[in-house]
Amino acid sequence: MQGRLLLRPSPILRDLTLGVLARAARLYPVEIHAFAFLSNHYHLLLSVPDARRLAAFMGYLNSNLAREAGRLIRWREKFWGRRYQAILVSTEEASQVDRCRYLLSHGAKEGLVRSPREWPGAHAAPFLASGEPVRGRWIHRTLEYEAARKGLVLRPEELAEEETLRLVPLPCWAALSEEQLRTRIDEMLLAIEAAAEKRSRASGRPPAGRSYVERQDPRLEPNRIKRSPAPLVHAFSRQVRAELREAYGIFLAAFKRASERLRNGELDASFPEGSFPPALPFRTAPAT
Repeated sequence: MQGRLLLRPSPILRDLTLGVLARAARLYPVEIHAFAFLSNHYHLLLSVPDARRLAAFMGYLNSNLAREAGRLIRWREKFWGRRYQAILVSTEEASQVDRCRYLLSHGAKEGLVRSPREWPGAHAAPFLASGEPVRGRWIHRTLEYEAARKGLVLRPEELAEEETLRLVPLPCWAALSEEQLRTRIDEMLLAIEAAAEKRSRASGRPPAGRSYVERQDPRLEPNRIKRSPAPLVHAFSRQVRAELREAYGIFLAAFKRASERLRNGELDASFPEGSFPPALPFRTAPAT
């Protein structure tokens, strides 16, 4: 909301964020390749079976993360400024690797920490580098509420449950061995660290550091919020980008045709596969 630092990292929020993320992926199965939760936004790189699964996963993640993060800082107003934005990534290796590198660079590219491995919040870099599974804590708030109604006070360990998530290699790296994957990730992180160090030397400013990030006021509203138009798709070659744009145009045209038929009262209007048809039109009582 308004770019405020409501997701400012802390050890507790990091644990809860990883728990919510892992639980969301277990209840609404998606393949998570990488993630980075910053102070006022986050990025995910996912493979999903369809738009419906993505919507269910994101709805669960955003609602539960907002409640947990808001509870920690006593924020009772609207949490997210807008709905999530999903951008398609092409099947090209160069495109997938570029998106992964961009995502993992968060924290370091802004000059906040020397390496993404040092980011104090939830970040995929240390898990990808080590190959260890992601582990976090899920709090049973319903159980807590029911106990409170009965006048019972449960210990924290009675409410908490560990959730585990294993990150999935990029589709273009699916055939690589574990050793090859670790090598690719290590090379990527070293390149990110080298670029961050180069920017730091050029500006004459060292990284702000973990303690600075953790001391920031979560209610602080930045003076300026960086806004840039999001692309329809991330693709490496112009041809693939054009093909995906054309496919989206065909999909959009089919959806608009079906929507127009529905507005005209044709309830059997056929919407394109993978879409969310609008609600049926309002039906009035017959004239008397």
